[in-house]
Amino acid sequence: MIVGNPVLIVVDIQKSAFMRDYDNGIPHMPNFFENQKRARTMVDAAHDNDIPVIFFQEIHRKDMIDYGRELDGSEDVHCLEGNPGTPVAAEEMGMRETDYFIHKRRYSCFFGTEFEILLRGLKAETLILVGCLTDVCVHYTFADAHQSDYYCRVAKDCVAGSSQTAHDASLNAMEYLQTGAVLPSADLIAGMSSHKRHAA
Repeated sequence: MIVGNPVLIVVDIQKSAFMRDYDNGIPHMPNFFENQKRARTMVDAAHDNDIPVIFFQEIHRKDMIDYGRELDGSEDVHCLEGNPGTPVAAEEMGMRETDYFIHKRRYSCFFGTEFEILLRGLKAETLILVGCLTDVCVHYTFADAHQSDYYCRVAKDCVAGSSQTAHDASLNAMEYLQTGAVLPSADLIAGMSSHKRHAA
């Protein structure tokens, strides 16, 4: 399940995930909020097992110059600098000072960020993904990680999509790329604990 050195990637779990009445300009599936909140169990397990955690925050400048083509589809203005739902949900997700934190302007965590440099420094081999959106930022990050030869794992109950159909389709597409990649969080938490015991 976990090959070599694992790293937990928390993709865009921001304050809006804990503000049910907040309109963040993004459509969401049933259980959207519950799945994102459940990702806290993965963060806690990573901390308990000395696995590095990298938090990502999608954020766009107030003048909207860096959205590019992001507003051409179904998404409205989202993750705008200064909006109350935009900051990373640090307290809610148990983020620690020792965790890593990266801003991004595009969907993939790899695009235009320091992510690859950080992964090399951590000697990462397996990337474990939680967050949102399953069909956008998680999926694009998974695909880039796959093409960069990382082992990828996704906690299927700790990611949330723009719709149930899109969520399911993306999980199927990720499983197609790497058989065994899509797993329940309970299995991944057990795998992280087992990994620590084997590493000791």
